[in-house]
Amino acid sequence: PPVPQGLLRLARRSGQLNLAGRGLTHVPEHVWRINVDPPEAAQQDLSFRAADRWWEQTDLTKLILASNKLQSLSEDVQLLPALTVLDVNTNILAAPLKPLSVYPFFFCVPHFHPSHNKLQSLPEELLQLPRLRSLLVQHNELSQLPEGLGQLLSLEELDVSHNQLTAIPPSLALLQNVVRLSLACNQLRELPADLSAMKSLRQLDCTKNSLETVPPKLATMASLEQLYLRKNKLRSLPEFPSCKLLKELHAGENQIEMLNAENLKQLSSLCVLELRDNKIKAVPEEISVLQRLERLDLANNDISRLPYTLGNLPQLKFLALEGNPLRTIRRDLLQKGTQELLKYLRSKIQDDGPGPSEEPPVTAMTLPSQSKVNLHAITTLKLLEYSDKQAAEIPGAVFDAVGSNPVATVNFSKNQLRELPPRLVELKDSVCDVNLGFNKISSLPSQLGLLQKLTHLDLRNNVLTALPEEMEALKRLHTINLAFNRFKVFPSVLYHLPALETILLSNNQVGSIDPVRLKGMDKLGTLDLQNNDLLQVPPELGNCENLRSLLLEGNPFRTPRAAVLAKGTAAVLEYLRSRIP
Repeated sequence: PPVPQGLLRLARRSGQLNLAGRGLTHVPEHVWRINVDPPEAAQQDLSFRAADRWWEQTDLTKLILASNKLQSLSEDVQLLPALTVLDVNTNILAAPLKPLSVYPFFFCVPHFHPSHNKLQSLPEELLQLPRLRSLLVQHNELSQLPEGLGQLLSLEELDVSHNQLTAIPPSLALLQNVVRLSLACNQLRELPADLSAMKSLRQLDCTKNSLETVPPKLATMASLEQLYLRKNKLRSLPEFPSCKLLKELHAGENQIEMLNAENLKQLSSLCVLELRDNKIKAVPEEISVLQRLERLDLANNDISRLPYTLGNLPQLKFLALEGNPLRTIRRDLLQKGTQELLKYLRSKIQDDGPGPSEEPPVTAMTLPSQSKVNLHAITTLKLLEYSDKQAAEIPGAVFDAVGSNPVATVNFSKNQLRELPPRLVELKDSVCDVNLGFNKISSLPSQLGLLQKLTHLDLRNNVLTALPEEMEALKRLHTINLAFNRFKVFPSVLYHLPALETILLSNNQVGSIDPVRLKGMDKLGTLDLQNNDLLQVPPELGNCENLRSLLLEGNPFRTPRAAVLAKGTAAVLEYLRSRIP
């Protein structure tokens, strides 16, 4: 399709031309010649008072050809000698520097973005571009990087994420000016220790690889400010004795079991610590040394109690604890938010009562099924627990033990349940927190809607594909965890639950969301849609200004880009609003 003349006139004034998403199989010749040929209008109006003073045009410096169907670049690209940014992402380029006659032009281009193409290797010619400062080749088919990549000494930004890399060449250590390096979503099992020589590096993203350890030498990267290690196979948190500037550490979805107190003492500048979806059993008292910490995410671990010293973190604004088997803190206190919880923890530091490390007294009754029901938990904590038994059903004796005692919390997680225990509805007058996570439940009965006092519902790690419409009766429900199920559509009944504050729907197959109906959920503050099948994020989602935490990483959409997502929820919402037509 032809390029509108109005767009070309604007490009002559601004020096920027955006032709993204126009279905171009080739770039029209008059685009390449925009700074060479006079515009058509010049033949009709030769007045020196004309509004369109084409003879005062600005040389084109930025050309965006993203999201088209280009297979190659024309030799005419050399007619744009002032070009500094050439964005050809999301095309079907297999060799961007072919024909070789275009190579001398690229010799002076500092920003080259051939991401979302079909590159299987980086051309050798690319390695001889001395002025190249930004090279974005994410979402291609690269299986290896050339050893000569270290020759690009002016490079400041390198993104090779979403490829098929199994190793990183040690020559990357020569890139002393690189500030941002993304190795995310590849097949890396280890990182070369030589990366520690990248003295200017401030952001390193190694998300979604197969890393089991991090080289100790990486701890010497004194300029590092942001480190992403999510979705790997780490069993412990790396040590960072020299990373005095490290502000953000993201290590969620690994296999970390313990937090080393000595490691925490080295992270004095840390503002964000994200450790959700690990196997952490305890938080050390030394967590209080992180005096600059603003965000701490410990959701979905195995933490049963919190150190009271956590209350001494003066800057902490967000603390995520959902999905942990906490026993020493009342559920209603957790519902009041971060500041109330911290206030409570501070008050307990001077308390003479039992500390968080002491076990509460246990009185158990052995039932005929050889299971143990903690009567003390039922009568004192209002807790009915039958978890981690690998049971196909909950024995009737477990419910019999409740008697006339009101039960507020039910934990039947980590079993082999294939359906909702039918007798659960017997607790409808008192139960407000139900955990059925880590089972094999494929569907839920309409009777779930009878639990009208329910405020927390944990159904993660099952095989659910839908929710019953009768759940609309759960008007008090404000937290629901549906992560790691098989939802292909956003459950429509959730739009009808006005009290919902937190929806955790990560690691499903959801393909779309309704931003208008989400905006109607006035109390929704946390929406986790990571690792789904969202092909696009509707700009109208930016109008959901009540969202404090919007998590979208790991979806196949192209915008917003990872750099925008990394800036946090407020920046993402602002970006989306700016895209509303």
